[in-house]
Amino acid sequence: MHAAFLPRPHRRATRFTPIPIKTALPGVHACVGFVPHALQHGLRYGLKQSIKPTCVHKPATMNAPIPQDLAARARRQAEVVAALTDVLPASCLLWQREDVTPYECDGLSVYRQKPMVVALPETEAQVAAVLRVCHHLHVPVVARGAGTGLSGGALPHAEGVLLALSRFNRIKAIDKLARTATVECGVRNLAISEAAAPHGLYYAPDPSSQIACTIGGNVAENSGGVHCLKYGLTVHNVLQVRGYTVEGEPITVGNLAGDCAGPDLLAVVIGSEGMLMVVTEVTVKLIPKPVLARCIMASFDDLRKAGDAVASLIADGIIPAGLEMMDKPMTAAVESFVHAGYDLDAAAILLCESDGTPEEVEEEIGRMLAVLQGCGATALTISRDEAERLRFWSGRKNAFPASGRISPDYYCMDGTIPRKRIADMLLAIQGMEREFALRCVNVFHAGDGNLHPLILFDANQTGELERAEAFGAKILEACVEMGGSITGEHGVGLEKINSMCVQFSPEELEQFLAMRRAFDPAEHLNPGKNIPSHARCAEYGKMHVRGGRVAFPELPRF
Repeated sequence: MHAAFLPRPHRRATRFTPIPIKTALPGVHACVGFVPHALQHGLRYGLKQSIKPTCVHKPATMNAPIPQDLAARARRQAEVVAALTDVLPASCLLWQREDVTPYECDGLSVYRQKPMVVALPETEAQVAAVLRVCHHLHVPVVARGAGTGLSGGALPHAEGVLLALSRFNRIKAIDKLARTATVECGVRNLAISEAAAPHGLYYAPDPSSQIACTIGGNVAENSGGVHCLKYGLTVHNVLQVRGYTVEGEPITVGNLAGDCAGPDLLAVVIGSEGMLMVVTEVTVKLIPKPVLARCIMASFDDLRKAGDAVASLIADGIIPAGLEMMDKPMTAAVESFVHAGYDLDAAAILLCESDGTPEEVEEEIGRMLAVLQGCGATALTISRDEAERLRFWSGRKNAFPASGRISPDYYCMDGTIPRKRIADMLLAIQGMEREFALRCVNVFHAGDGNLHPLILFDANQTGELERAEAFGAKILEACVEMGGSITGEHGVGLEKINSMCVQFSPEELEQFLAMRRAFDPAEHLNPGKNIPSHARCAEYGKMHVRGGRVAFPELPRF
Protein backbone atom coordinates (compact mmCIF):
# COMPACT_ATOMS: atom_id res chain seq x y z
CA MET A 1 0.00 0.00 0.00
CA HIS A 2 1.30 3.42 -0.93
CA ALA A 3 2.07 5.39 2.23
CA ALA A 4 0.81 8.67 0.76
CA PHE A 5 -2.70 7.27 0.48
CA LEU A 6 -2.97 5.75 3.93
CA PRO A 7 -5.59 7.48 6.07
CA ARG A 8 -3.84 9.62 8.68
CA PRO A 9 -4.54 7.29 11.66
CA HIS A 10 -3.06 4.34 9.78
CA ARG A 11 -0.10 6.35 8.60
CA ARG A 12 0.68 7.23 12.19
CA ALA A 13 0.30 3.64 13.32
CA THR A 14 2.90 2.45 10.81
CA ARG A 15 5.67 5.02 11.06
CA PHE A 16 8.31 5.58 8.47
CA THR A 17 11.12 8.10 8.34
CA PRO A 18 10.99 10.51 5.38
CA ILE A 19 14.35 11.69 4.12
CA PRO A 20 14.11 13.87 1.00
CA ILE A 21 17.29 13.69 -1.04
CA LYS A 22 18.35 14.39 -4.60
CA THR A 23 20.54 12.11 -6.67
CA ALA A 24 22.29 12.24 -10.00
CA LEU A 25 22.80 8.51 -10.46
CA PRO A 26 21.08 7.16 -13.57
CA GLY A 27 17.97 5.16 -12.86
CA VAL A 28 17.83 6.03 -9.17
CA HIS A 29 14.56 7.59 -8.10
CA ALA A 30 14.74 10.48 -5.66
CA CYS A 31 11.77 10.34 -3.34
CA VAL A 32 10.56 10.81 0.18
CA GLY A 33 11.66 7.53 1.71
CA PHE A 34 10.03 5.92 4.70
CA VAL A 35 12.36 3.77 6.80
CA PRO A 36 10.53 1.22 8.94
CA HIS A 37 11.23 1.84 12.60
CA ALA A 38 11.18 -1.91 12.97
CA LEU A 39 14.41 -1.84 10.98
CA GLN A 40 15.85 1.25 12.66
CA HIS A 41 15.18 0.18 16.20
CA GLY A 42 15.93 -3.49 16.54
CA LEU A 43 12.90 -4.78 14.60
CA ARG A 44 10.71 -3.37 17.36
CA TYR A 45 7.45 -3.85 15.52
CA GLY A 46 8.32 -6.95 13.54
CA LEU A 47 6.78 -5.51 10.37
CA LYS A 48 6.38 -7.94 7.50
CA GLN A 49 4.87 -5.81 4.76
CA SER A 50 7.06 -3.62 2.57
CA ILE A 51 5.47 -0.21 2.02
CA LYS A 52 6.67 1.78 -0.94
CA PRO A 53 7.97 5.34 -0.48
CA THR A 54 6.09 8.51 -1.39
CA CYS A 55 8.01 9.49 -4.51
CA VAL A 56 8.42 13.00 -5.82
CA HIS A 57 10.18 12.10 -9.06
CA LYS A 58 8.62 12.18 -12.52
CA PRO A 59 6.17 9.44 -13.51
CA ALA A 60 7.88 6.15 -14.24
CA THR A 61 6.89 6.24 -17.90
CA MET A 62 8.91 9.42 -18.40
CA ASN A 63 11.99 7.74 -16.94
CA ALA A 64 11.62 4.44 -18.76
CA PRO A 65 14.61 3.43 -20.91
CA ILE A 66 14.11 3.20 -24.66
CA PRO A 67 13.88 -0.32 -26.15
CA GLN A 68 17.50 -0.23 -27.40
CA ASP A 69 18.68 0.44 -23.85
CA LEU A 70 16.61 -2.46 -22.54
CA ALA A 71 18.08 -4.79 -25.12
CA ALA A 72 21.62 -3.68 -24.34
CA ARG A 73 21.02 -4.13 -20.63
CA ALA A 74 19.61 -7.62 -21.20
CA ARG A 75 22.70 -8.59 -23.19
CA ARG A 76 24.99 -7.18 -20.52
CA GLN A 77 23.07 -8.98 -17.79
CA ALA A 78 23.29 -12.27 -19.68
CA GLU A 79 27.05 -11.80 -20.08
CA VAL A 80 27.58 -11.14 -16.37
CA VAL A 81 25.28 -13.97 -15.25
CA ALA A 82 27.05 -16.42 -17.55
CA ALA A 83 30.44 -15.44 -16.17
CA LEU A 84 29.28 -15.65 -12.55
CA THR A 85 27.58 -19.00 -13.14
CA ASP A 86 31.06 -20.43 -13.73
CA VAL A 87 32.20 -19.45 -10.21
CA LEU A 88 29.02 -19.65 -8.12
CA PRO A 89 26.42 -22.39 -7.61
CA ALA A 90 22.91 -21.63 -8.80
CA SER A 91 21.72 -21.12 -5.22
CA CYS A 92 24.12 -18.18 -4.84
CA LEU A 93 22.99 -16.15 -7.82
CA LEU A 94 19.85 -14.04 -8.39
CA TRP A 95 18.93 -11.92 -11.39
CA GLN A 96 15.19 -12.21 -11.97
CA ARG A 97 13.31 -9.02 -11.12
CA GLU A 98 11.22 -10.54 -8.34
CA ASP A 99 14.33 -12.09 -6.77
CA VAL A 100 16.46 -8.94 -6.68
CA THR A 101 13.68 -6.61 -5.49
CA PRO A 102 14.33 -7.27 -1.75
CA TYR A 103 17.81 -5.82 -2.27
CA GLU A 104 16.73 -2.58 -3.94
CA CYS A 105 17.43 -0.36 -0.92
CA ASP A 106 19.02 -0.26 2.50
CA GLY A 107 17.49 1.24 5.65
CA LEU A 108 17.17 4.58 3.83
CA SER A 109 14.40 3.68 1.42
CA VAL A 110 14.49 7.16 -0.07
CA TYR A 111 16.46 5.45 -2.85
CA ARG A 112 15.35 2.27 -4.58
CA GLN A 113 17.36 0.71 -7.36
CA LYS A 114 17.23 -2.91 -8.43
CA PRO A 115 20.67 -4.41 -9.04
CA MET A 116 21.46 -6.17 -12.28
CA VAL A 117 22.61 -9.26 -10.37
CA VAL A 118 22.76 -10.32 -6.72
CA ALA A 119 25.61 -12.62 -5.70
CA LEU A 120 25.34 -14.49 -2.38
CA PRO A 121 28.74 -16.12 -1.85
CA GLU A 122 29.25 -18.59 0.97
CA THR A 123 33.05 -18.81 1.02
CA GLU A 124 35.93 -16.38 0.73
CA ALA A 125 37.04 -18.17 -2.43
CA GLN A 126 33.68 -17.34 -3.97
CA VAL A 127 33.98 -13.68 -2.93
CA ALA A 128 37.37 -13.50 -4.62
CA ALA A 129 36.02 -15.19 -7.74
CA VAL A 130 33.07 -12.78 -8.01
CA LEU A 131 35.39 -9.79 -7.67
CA ARG A 132 37.76 -11.16 -10.32
CA VAL A 133 34.90 -11.69 -12.75
CA CYS A 134 33.50 -8.21 -12.15
CA HIS A 135 36.94 -6.63 -12.45
CA HIS A 136 37.54 -8.40 -15.76
CA LEU A 137 34.14 -7.29 -17.11
CA HIS A 138 34.37 -3.75 -15.63
CA VAL A 139 31.23 -4.29 -13.56
CA PRO A 140 30.55 -2.15 -10.46
CA VAL A 141 30.26 -4.03 -7.15
CA VAL A 142 28.34 -2.92 -4.05
CA ALA A 143 28.86 -4.95 -0.86
CA ARG A 144 25.91 -5.32 1.51
CA GLY A 145 25.49 -6.65 5.04
CA ALA A 146 22.09 -6.51 6.75
CA GLY A 147 20.94 -3.39 4.89
CA THR A 148 20.24 -1.37 8.05
CA GLY A 149 22.32 1.66 7.02
CA LEU A 150 20.64 5.07 7.01
CA SER A 151 22.59 6.91 4.32
CA GLY A 152 21.94 4.90 1.14
CA GLY A 153 25.45 3.47 1.33
CA ALA A 154 24.37 -0.01 0.22
CA LEU A 155 22.14 1.16 -2.63
CA PRO A 156 22.72 -1.18 -5.59
CA HIS A 157 24.10 -0.04 -8.93
CA ALA A 158 21.72 -0.50 -11.86
CA GLU A 159 24.48 -2.00 -14.01
CA GLY A 160 26.32 -3.73 -11.20
CA VAL A 161 26.51 -6.73 -8.92
CA LEU A 162 25.22 -6.52 -5.37
CA LEU A 163 27.54 -8.65 -3.24
CA ALA A 164 25.29 -9.79 -0.38
CA LEU A 165 27.43 -11.11 2.48
CA SER A 166 24.66 -12.24 4.83
CA ARG A 167 25.82 -15.86 4.69
CA PHE A 168 29.13 -14.94 6.32
CA ASN A 169 27.58 -15.31 9.76
CA ARG A 170 29.99 -17.54 11.66
CA ILE A 171 31.82 -16.61 14.86
CA LYS A 172 35.23 -18.17 14.30
CA ALA A 173 36.86 -17.71 17.68
CA ILE A 174 36.43 -16.14 21.11
CA ASP A 175 39.79 -15.74 22.87
CA LYS A 176 39.04 -14.99 26.51
CA LEU A 177 42.73 -14.56 27.37
CA ALA A 178 43.46 -12.10 24.56
CA ARG A 179 39.95 -10.66 24.92
CA THR A 180 39.26 -10.80 21.20
CA ALA A 181 36.63 -12.23 18.89
CA THR A 182 37.25 -13.18 15.28
CA VAL A 183 34.03 -13.18 13.29
CA GLU A 184 32.82 -13.17 9.72
CA CYS A 185 31.50 -9.92 8.31
CA GLY A 186 27.84 -10.96 8.40
CA VAL A 187 27.74 -11.61 12.16
CA ARG A 188 25.29 -9.33 13.96
CA ASN A 189 26.74 -6.75 16.33
CA LEU A 190 24.77 -8.03 19.31
CA ALA A 191 25.63 -11.66 18.53
CA ILE A 192 29.28 -10.94 19.34
CA SER A 193 28.39 -9.84 22.87
CA GLU A 194 26.04 -12.80 23.26
CA ALA A 195 28.83 -15.20 22.30
CA ALA A 196 31.30 -13.49 24.64
CA ALA A 197 28.90 -13.26 27.61
CA PRO A 198 29.81 -16.68 29.12
CA HIS A 199 33.34 -15.31 29.55
CA GLY A 200 32.13 -12.11 31.23
CA LEU A 201 33.06 -10.09 28.14
CA TYR A 202 31.22 -8.02 25.55
CA TYR A 203 31.73 -5.87 22.44
CA ALA A 204 31.30 -2.21 23.39
CA PRO A 205 30.02 -0.30 20.30
CA ASP A 206 26.23 -0.48 20.44
CA PRO A 207 24.43 1.24 17.55
CA SER A 208 20.65 1.38 17.89
CA SER A 209 20.27 -1.31 15.22
CA GLN A 210 22.69 -3.69 16.98
CA ILE A 211 20.14 -6.49 17.06
CA ALA A 212 20.21 -6.57 13.24
CA CYS A 213 23.25 -4.70 11.87
CA THR A 214 26.39 -6.66 10.96
CA ILE A 215 29.97 -6.10 12.00
CA GLY A 216 30.93 -5.64 8.34
CA GLY A 217 28.48 -2.77 8.05
CA ASN A 218 29.78 -1.34 11.33
CA VAL A 219 33.29 -1.35 9.85
CA ALA A 220 32.03 0.36 6.69
CA GLU A 221 30.32 3.17 8.64
CA ASN A 222 32.57 3.32 11.74
CA SER A 223 29.47 2.83 13.88
CA GLY A 224 29.19 4.11 17.44
CA GLY A 225 26.26 4.07 19.84
CA VAL A 226 25.17 5.60 23.13
CA HIS A 227 28.29 4.34 24.94
CA CYS A 228 30.86 5.50 22.40
CA LEU A 229 31.91 8.48 24.53
CA LYS A 230 33.65 6.16 27.01
CA TYR A 231 34.33 3.07 24.93
CA GLY A 232 34.93 4.50 21.48
CA LEU A 233 33.70 3.90 17.94
CA THR A 234 34.26 0.84 15.78
CA VAL A 235 37.72 2.12 14.82
CA HIS A 236 38.74 2.03 18.49
CA ASN A 237 37.50 -1.54 18.98
CA VAL A 238 38.79 -3.38 15.91
CA LEU A 239 42.26 -4.90 15.67
CA GLN A 240 42.27 -6.38 12.18
CA VAL A 241 40.15 -6.82 9.06
CA ARG A 242 40.64 -9.29 6.25
CA GLY A 243 39.07 -9.23 2.84
CA TYR A 244 39.66 -8.68 -0.85
CA THR A 245 40.65 -5.88 -3.17
CA VAL A 246 38.58 -4.86 -6.16
CA GLU A 247 40.75 -7.21 -8.25
CA GLY A 248 39.89 -10.15 -5.99
CA GLU A 249 43.27 -10.30 -4.25
CA PRO A 250 43.42 -11.05 -0.50
CA ILE A 251 44.33 -8.17 1.81
CA THR A 252 44.80 -7.93 5.59
CA VAL A 253 44.80 -4.56 7.34
CA GLY A 254 45.84 -4.14 10.98
CA ASN A 255 47.15 -6.91 13.22
CA LEU A 256 46.38 -8.71 16.45
CA ALA A 257 49.05 -6.78 18.36
CA GLY A 258 47.04 -3.59 17.97
CA ASP A 259 49.81 -1.51 16.42
CA CYS A 260 51.32 -1.12 12.99
CA ALA A 261 54.38 0.13 11.15
CA GLY A 262 53.83 2.84 8.59
CA PRO A 263 50.50 4.55 7.83
CA ASP A 264 47.51 3.31 9.80
CA LEU A 265 45.53 1.77 6.96
CA LEU A 266 43.10 0.16 9.39
CA ALA A 267 41.80 3.61 10.32
CA VAL A 268 41.51 4.41 6.60
CA VAL A 269 39.48 1.30 5.81
CA ILE A 270 37.13 1.64 8.79
CA GLY A 271 34.53 4.22 7.80
CA SER A 272 35.36 4.07 4.09
CA GLU A 273 31.81 2.89 3.26
CA GLY A 274 32.86 -0.10 1.17
CA MET A 275 34.89 1.87 -1.36
CA LEU A 276 38.38 0.48 -0.63
CA MET A 277 37.96 -3.26 -0.11
CA VAL A 278 35.39 -5.97 0.58
CA VAL A 279 35.71 -7.03 4.22
CA THR A 280 35.02 -10.70 4.99
CA GLU A 281 36.51 -11.16 8.48
CA VAL A 282 36.92 -8.85 11.49
CA THR A 283 38.84 -9.28 14.74
CA VAL A 284 37.41 -7.10 17.50
CA LYS A 285 38.40 -6.25 21.04
CA LEU A 286 36.29 -7.51 23.92
CA ILE A 287 36.09 -5.87 27.34
CA PRO A 288 34.84 -7.07 30.73
CA LYS A 289 31.17 -6.44 31.39
CA PRO A 290 30.78 -3.77 34.12
CA VAL A 291 29.71 -5.07 37.52
CA LEU A 292 27.30 -2.18 38.02
CA ALA A 293 25.74 0.66 36.05
CA ARG A 294 23.60 3.54 37.32
CA CYS A 295 22.00 6.44 35.47
CA ILE A 296 21.24 10.01 36.53
CA MET A 297 18.32 11.89 34.99
CA ALA A 298 19.10 15.60 35.31
CA SER A 299 16.42 18.23 34.61
CA PHE A 300 17.12 21.80 33.48
CA ASP A 301 14.81 24.78 33.07
CA ASP A 302 17.01 26.33 30.39
CA LEU A 303 18.59 24.86 27.24
CA ARG A 304 21.83 26.76 27.70
CA LYS A 305 22.26 25.43 31.22
CA ALA A 306 21.78 21.88 29.95
CA GLY A 307 24.23 22.37 27.10
CA ASP A 308 26.80 23.95 29.38
CA ALA A 309 26.43 21.03 31.82
CA VAL A 310 27.57 18.62 29.12
CA ALA A 311 30.76 20.56 28.51
CA SER A 312 31.31 21.01 32.25
CA LEU A 313 31.13 17.27 32.95
CA ILE A 314 33.85 16.53 30.42
CA ALA A 315 35.92 19.53 31.51
CA ASP A 316 35.85 18.17 35.07
CA GLY A 317 37.56 15.01 33.85
CA ILE A 318 34.45 12.83 33.96
CA ILE A 319 33.89 10.46 31.04
CA PRO A 320 30.37 9.04 31.51
CA ALA A 321 29.53 5.66 30.05
CA GLY A 322 26.64 7.46 28.36
CA LEU A 323 25.66 11.12 28.12
CA GLU A 324 22.45 11.84 26.20
CA MET A 325 20.19 14.88 25.92
CA MET A 326 16.57 15.49 24.95
CA ASP A 327 14.65 18.75 24.75
CA LYS A 328 11.16 19.32 26.14
CA PRO A 329 9.17 18.54 22.97
CA MET A 330 11.05 15.26 22.62
CA THR A 331 10.58 14.20 26.25
CA ALA A 332 6.86 14.92 25.92
CA ALA A 333 6.65 12.70 22.84
CA VAL A 334 8.64 9.91 24.46
CA GLU A 335 6.90 9.95 27.84
CA SER A 336 3.46 9.45 26.32
CA PHE A 337 4.86 6.49 24.37
CA VAL A 338 7.01 4.48 26.81
CA HIS A 339 6.36 6.10 30.22
CA ALA A 340 10.02 6.32 31.14
CA GLY A 341 9.41 8.63 34.09
CA TYR A 342 10.81 11.78 32.47
CA ASP A 343 10.37 15.27 33.92
CA LEU A 344 7.87 16.91 31.58
CA ASP A 345 8.37 20.36 33.10
CA ALA A 346 12.06 20.47 32.18
CA ALA A 347 13.27 22.45 29.15
CA ALA A 348 15.79 19.64 28.64
CA ILE A 349 16.97 16.51 30.39
CA LEU A 350 20.35 14.78 30.48
CA LEU A 351 20.90 11.06 30.98
CA CYS A 352 24.33 10.49 32.55
CA GLU A 353 25.48 6.92 33.14
CA SER A 354 28.33 5.59 35.25
CA ASP A 355 29.55 1.99 35.16
CA GLY A 356 32.29 -0.04 36.82
CA THR A 357 32.74 -1.50 40.28
CA PRO A 358 30.29 -0.39 42.98
CA GLU A 359 33.01 1.79 44.52
CA GLU A 360 33.87 3.41 41.18
CA VAL A 361 30.23 4.06 40.36
CA GLU A 362 29.51 5.60 43.75
CA GLU A 363 32.49 7.95 43.47
CA GLU A 364 31.71 8.99 39.89
CA ILE A 365 28.00 9.48 40.55
CA GLY A 366 28.93 11.83 43.37
CA ARG A 367 31.16 13.88 41.09
CA MET A 368 28.47 14.00 38.39
CA LEU A 369 25.86 15.21 40.87
CA ALA A 370 28.14 18.01 42.05
CA VAL A 371 28.77 19.24 38.49
CA LEU A 372 25.11 19.02 37.48
CA GLN A 373 23.98 20.89 40.57
CA GLY A 374 26.59 23.55 39.92
CA CYS A 375 25.25 23.99 36.38
CA GLY A 376 21.73 24.69 37.60
CA ALA A 377 19.95 21.32 37.46
CA THR A 378 16.45 21.70 38.88
CA ALA A 379 16.03 18.00 39.67
CA LEU A 380 18.33 14.98 39.87
CA THR A 381 17.02 11.40 39.87
CA ILE A 382 19.36 8.42 40.26
CA SER A 383 18.22 5.00 39.05
CA ARG A 384 17.51 2.84 42.08
CA ASP A 385 17.90 -0.50 40.32
CA GLU A 386 18.59 -2.05 36.94
CA ALA A 387 14.93 -1.94 35.93
CA GLU A 388 14.73 1.82 36.45
CA ARG A 389 18.03 2.37 34.62
CA LEU A 390 16.71 0.43 31.64
CA ARG A 391 13.47 2.41 31.78
CA PHE A 392 15.39 5.69 31.57
CA TRP A 393 17.24 4.38 28.52
CA SER A 394 14.10 2.95 26.90
CA GLY A 395 12.84 6.49 26.45
CA ARG A 396 16.01 7.58 24.71
CA LYS A 397 16.12 4.52 22.46
CA ASN A 398 12.49 4.99 21.43
CA ALA A 399 12.80 8.67 20.57
CA PHE A 400 12.42 8.04 16.83
CA PRO A 401 9.22 5.95 16.92
CA ALA A 402 7.80 8.31 19.55
CA SER A 403 8.28 11.17 17.09
CA GLY A 404 6.38 9.17 14.51
CA ARG A 405 3.33 9.27 16.77
CA ILE A 406 3.14 13.08 16.79
CA SER A 407 3.82 13.89 13.12
CA PRO A 408 2.82 12.34 9.79
CA ASP A 409 6.42 12.58 8.59
CA TYR A 410 9.81 13.56 9.90
CA TYR A 411 13.30 14.17 8.57
CA CYS A 412 16.13 12.79 10.74
CA MET A 413 19.41 14.71 10.68
CA ASP A 414 22.85 13.48 11.75
CA GLY A 415 25.49 16.15 12.32
CA THR A 416 28.13 16.89 14.93
CA ILE A 417 29.29 20.02 16.72
CA PRO A 418 31.79 20.78 19.50
CA ARG A 419 30.24 20.08 22.91
CA LYS A 420 30.61 23.70 23.98
CA ARG A 421 28.30 24.77 21.12
CA ILE A 422 25.35 22.52 22.04
CA ALA A 423 23.30 25.35 23.53
CA ASP A 424 24.11 27.60 20.56
CA MET A 425 22.88 24.95 18.15
CA LEU A 426 19.66 24.30 20.04
CA LEU A 427 18.86 28.01 20.13
CA ALA A 428 19.74 28.28 16.42
CA ILE A 429 17.35 25.43 15.64
CA GLN A 430 14.60 27.25 17.53
CA GLY A 431 15.15 30.21 15.22
CA MET A 432 15.01 27.91 12.19
CA GLU A 433 11.68 26.53 13.41
CA ARG A 434 10.25 30.03 13.14
CA GLU A 435 11.98 30.67 9.81
CA PHE A 436 10.64 27.53 8.14
CA ALA A 437 7.36 27.32 10.11
CA LEU A 438 8.05 23.71 11.09
CA ARG A 439 8.53 22.00 14.43
CA CYS A 440 11.74 20.22 15.40
CA VAL A 441 12.34 17.86 18.33
CA ASN A 442 15.89 17.20 19.47
CA VAL A 443 17.66 14.13 20.80
CA PHE A 444 21.36 13.46 20.58
CA HIS A 445 24.53 11.90 21.88
CA ALA A 446 25.48 14.96 23.90
CA GLY A 447 28.80 13.57 25.06
CA ASP A 448 30.33 13.68 21.60
CA GLY A 449 28.12 16.41 20.14
CA ASN A 450 26.30 14.10 17.71
CA LEU A 451 22.92 15.70 16.93
CA HIS A 452 19.73 14.02 15.74
CA PRO A 453 17.23 16.84 15.18
CA LEU A 454 13.93 15.47 13.89
CA ILE A 455 12.13 17.93 11.63
CA LEU A 456 8.37 17.30 11.79
CA PHE A 457 6.27 17.91 8.68
CA ASP A 458 3.47 16.58 6.52
CA ALA A 459 4.48 15.69 2.98
CA ASN A 460 0.84 15.95 1.89
CA GLN A 461 0.77 19.66 2.74
CA THR A 462 1.97 21.86 -0.11
CA GLY A 463 5.44 23.24 0.49
CA GLU A 464 6.21 21.42 3.74
CA LEU A 465 8.52 18.87 2.13
CA GLU A 466 10.57 21.60 0.49
CA ARG A 467 10.75 23.57 3.73
CA ALA A 468 11.89 20.47 5.59
CA GLU A 469 14.68 19.95 3.05
CA ALA A 470 15.82 23.54 3.40
CA PHE A 471 15.60 23.29 7.20
CA GLY A 472 17.78 20.18 7.22
CA ALA A 473 20.36 21.70 4.89
CA LYS A 474 20.61 24.76 7.11
CA ILE A 475 21.18 22.60 10.20
CA LEU A 476 24.08 20.81 8.49
CA GLU A 477 25.57 24.11 7.33
CA ALA A 478 25.31 25.40 10.90
CA CYS A 479 27.14 22.28 12.11
CA VAL A 480 30.04 23.03 9.77
CA GLU A 481 30.06 26.73 10.68
CA MET A 482 30.28 25.82 14.37
CA GLY A 483 33.31 23.63 13.75
CA GLY A 484 31.52 20.31 13.39
CA SER A 485 30.69 17.82 10.66
CA ILE A 486 27.79 16.90 8.39
CA THR A 487 27.65 13.37 9.81
CA GLY A 488 28.34 11.72 13.11
CA GLU A 489 27.45 8.05 12.69
CA HIS A 490 25.07 7.47 9.77
CA GLY A 491 27.71 8.01 7.11
CA VAL A 492 27.64 10.03 3.90
CA GLY A 493 26.48 7.46 1.35
CA LEU A 494 24.14 9.21 -1.05
CA GLU A 495 22.17 11.11 1.58
CA LYS A 496 24.84 13.69 2.40
CA ILE A 497 27.08 13.61 -0.65
CA ASN A 498 26.05 17.13 -1.67
CA SER A 499 26.83 18.43 1.80
CA MET A 500 30.40 17.16 1.40
CA CYS A 501 30.76 20.08 -1.03
CA VAL A 502 29.90 22.45 1.81
CA GLN A 503 32.27 20.99 4.38
CA PHE A 504 35.34 20.29 2.24
CA SER A 505 37.37 22.30 -0.25
CA PRO A 506 38.12 21.12 -3.82
CA GLU A 507 41.68 20.30 -2.74
CA GLU A 508 40.47 18.17 0.16
CA LEU A 509 37.97 16.31 -2.00
CA GLU A 510 40.69 15.63 -4.55
CA GLN A 511 42.84 14.06 -1.83
CA PHE A 512 39.92 11.85 -0.80
CA LEU A 513 39.52 10.71 -4.40
CA ALA A 514 43.26 10.08 -4.75
CA MET A 515 43.20 7.83 -1.69
CA ARG A 516 40.19 5.98 -3.04
CA ARG A 517 41.85 5.47 -6.44
CA ALA A 518 44.97 4.08 -4.76
CA PHE A 519 42.82 1.10 -3.75
CA ASP A 520 40.39 1.12 -6.68
CA PRO A 521 41.65 3.06 -9.73
CA ALA A 522 38.47 2.57 -11.77
CA GLU A 523 36.15 3.35 -8.81
CA HIS A 524 34.17 0.15 -9.25
CA LEU A 525 33.62 -0.54 -5.53
CA ASN A 526 30.45 1.22 -4.37
CA PRO A 527 30.64 3.96 -7.02
CA GLY A 528 28.84 7.28 -6.67
CA LYS A 529 28.88 7.29 -2.88
CA ASN A 530 30.62 9.27 -0.12
CA ILE A 531 32.97 11.44 -2.20
CA PRO A 532 31.40 13.91 -4.68
CA SER A 533 32.96 14.89 -7.97
CA HIS A 534 33.79 18.54 -8.70
CA ALA A 535 31.00 18.57 -11.27
CA ARG A 536 28.51 17.45 -8.65
CA CYS A 537 29.72 20.16 -6.28
CA ALA A 538 29.37 22.70 -9.08
CA GLU A 539 25.74 21.68 -9.54
CA TYR A 540 25.10 21.81 -5.81
CA GLY A 541 27.00 25.10 -5.59
CA LYS A 542 24.33 26.92 -7.58
CA MET A 543 22.16 26.58 -4.48
CA HIS A 544 24.82 27.96 -2.15
CA VAL A 545 25.91 31.42 -3.26
CA ARG A 546 27.70 33.35 -0.55
CA GLY A 547 28.81 36.96 -0.90
CA GLY A 548 28.09 36.85 -4.61
CA ARG A 549 30.61 34.03 -5.12
CA VAL A 550 29.46 30.67 -6.42
CA ALA A 551 31.42 27.51 -5.70
CA PHE A 552 33.59 26.16 -8.55
CA PRO A 553 32.84 28.98 -11.06
CA GLU A 554 35.02 27.33 -13.71
CA LEU A 555 32.75 24.29 -13.97
CA PRO A 556 29.54 24.19 -16.03
CA ARG A 557 26.07 24.05 -14.46
CA PHE A 558 23.63 21.47 -15.74
